[in-house]
Amino acid sequence: MKEVIAVVRMNMMNKTKAALTEAGVDAFFAHEAQGRGKGFVNAAVLEGAESGYEEAAEVLGEKGKLYPKRMLTAVVADNLVEDVVEAIVEVNQTGKPGDGKVFVLPIGDAVRVRTAESGEKAIA
Repeated sequence: MKEVIAVVRMNMMNKTKAALTEAGVDAFFAHEAQGRGKGFVNAAVLEGAESGYEEAAEVLGEKGKLYPKRMLTAVVADNLVEDVVEAIVEVNQTGKPGDGKVFVLPIGDAVRVRTAESGEKAIA
């Protein structure tokens, strides 16, 4: 089992939900999130702000702001991981900064509380 975490643009949420369902994932969590990529900060502006230049601090305030995102989390069987990641990338890829990220982490075990089933039975 793997946990797939995707950070996507707010306006791509409906397409991402549909893509996950089509890839075989009906159960997932969606969270409101805020963040920014490292590409949005100009090192010279950051240096100026740290040196006390008010103009740089003002620009950094705009460039360094956090952007609204959605974070999706799904625990899937190993054989679905590639399809799920591909589906997320396919619907969210615009080629512009801010398209998002996908992370895949190992899961040691899962237990369905209602039935006490464990392992992949718990997520099926």
